[in-house]
Amino acid sequence: MVLVTVTLRPHASLGRVLDDLGTTLLELVHGDPDQAGDIGGVAIHDPLEEPVLPQRALVLGVGLHEPEEVARLLRALGRHEAAGLVLRAPVTMSAELAAAVDEAGVALLGLTRGASWAQLAAILRSLLAEGDVGDAGPQTLGGMPSGDLFALANAVAALLDAPVTIEDRGSRVLAFSGRQDEADPSRVETILGRQVPERYSRLITERGVFRDLYRSDRPVYVEPSPGELDGFTVPRVAVAVRAGDEVLGSIWAAVREPLSPDRSQALCDAARLVALHMLRIRAGADVERRLRTDLLSTALEGGAGAREALNRLGLADQPVVVLALAMPESAEADRSIGTDTSLVTERQRLSDGLAMHLSAVHPRCAAALVGDVVYGLVPAARADDGERRAVRIATDFLERVGDRTRAVVGVGPVAGDTGGLAGARASADRALRVLRTGTGGGRRVARLTDVHVEALLLELRDLVAARGDRPTGPVARLFAYDERHNAKLVETLRAWLDAFGDVPAASAAVHVHPNTFRYRLRRLAEVGGIDLTDPAARFAAMLQLRVVAPPQRRPAPSDR
Repeated sequence: MVLVTVTLRPHASLGRVLDDLGTTLLELVHGDPDQAGDIGGVAIHDPLEEPVLPQRALVLGVGLHEPEEVARLLRALGRHEAAGLVLRAPVTMSAELAAAVDEAGVALLGLTRGASWAQLAAILRSLLAEGDVGDAGPQTLGGMPSGDLFALANAVAALLDAPVTIEDRGSRVLAFSGRQDEADPSRVETILGRQVPERYSRLITERGVFRDLYRSDRPVYVEPSPGELDGFTVPRVAVAVRAGDEVLGSIWAAVREPLSPDRSQALCDAARLVALHMLRIRAGADVERRLRTDLLSTALEGGAGAREALNRLGLADQPVVVLALAMPESAEADRSIGTDTSLVTERQRLSDGLAMHLSAVHPRCAAALVGDVVYGLVPAARADDGERRAVRIATDFLERVGDRTRAVVGVGPVAGDTGGLAGARASADRALRVLRTGTGGGRRVARLTDVHVEALLLELRDLVAARGDRPTGPVARLFAYDERHNAKLVETLRAWLDAFGDVPAASAAVHVHPNTFRYRLRRLAEVGGIDLTDPAARFAAMLQLRVVAPPQRRPAPSDR
């Protein structure tokens, strides 16, 4: 067993590693990733050496694939209290292998196809290590400062003797080298806009360049056609940047002729290094985002750890206002048809946008996505004006976001200390729920005081639904009569009550003649046995119609 010792950050559990690298490099095959606690080191399995493992080691099973051999190793690792074993995917699970995982208490993970063990070891070291002994400088990958894509772009440009851009899957420019003036006007336009112009992106898509690029691990040469597009005059050579099966982006170089074999190989090697740096940037951003989410969630709970969480967020010892932002239920239902990927992406986009907006308002604001709601904490300089100021901030944000997302924001009262945060969050949540269900009168931003009655009705509806209550008395008789005769008496009663007894307005709301409406009104009083002149009877009927679910319609014989 050859050991690669790594000094880990606090709380570096296997679950955290999977959160950072899952779907890209690692997948959980079987077992509990959080059972072993914090990872104590990384080791590479050597079948010819007796295992000498650090505590709670993550073991890389290079070359292992036979189930019997894997099961034996798992049991040995269990005796050494290892955290997990990584095998090359796909991992074929058998009953014996599952039993060995459960017996050993060692999680079994798979390294995605196409990813190299060296790539995994490097990104694990960069993600988990605080630095080698004696290395007081910044972390590096391949001799470059970790995550510095601009330094990488300049290094690749020097190797190829050509100006270079590093782009993501959406053709957005992540970094670029110097000497861009040596390229053509299309490259200059790309750099200025930090995005490949749509007309050029459409052209190379139609020519099948992206298809060839993402199918191959070799450089693709793209030569402009005379008169095809103004500004695109210098050929390009591009290579995909991959992490296993996932394409992270691409490298584009403006060249005068096809690359030599040596330079083509240098570009391929550079793509693998760029992949490590892009993974490191993404993992670092994910870790920071999750830490902020944990701190914000802890603060909003208002328990024993709330003060420490606020300290770390820079918001201790000052009153704050809680904002709760989400998309309406109807918008989420539209986006979740087929897949919820776009819904998750949109929520995270809103979270990042709110965080940026709040940071411009106050340097110590905090925002994070907790579940399906984006929460923000805004310092309140004046307790008497805190809510109104928060409403203005939220309204301004929604105006900038536009109508495409249809997001809504609930605003809580000012919390003067950690003890008031939980209540402030609850108030913001109650206001947000009214807005999300569409019962807020068209508002997009509201305090609880603005929608208190609507919030109470929703909560009463929850209580009624939990008990399984159904309409009773006159309302129940009207529902039953409508089911048999389709007389629309319930619709008539609801319209009359909503119009406060104004027959012309009520009849217009249901699109019938006032005389017809008056006839139905007399009929429903007879059928339901309800005295419409009695205020108590009217209130009881209105309350039932608003909070009690109607009885389930029995299917007619023709429906069966």
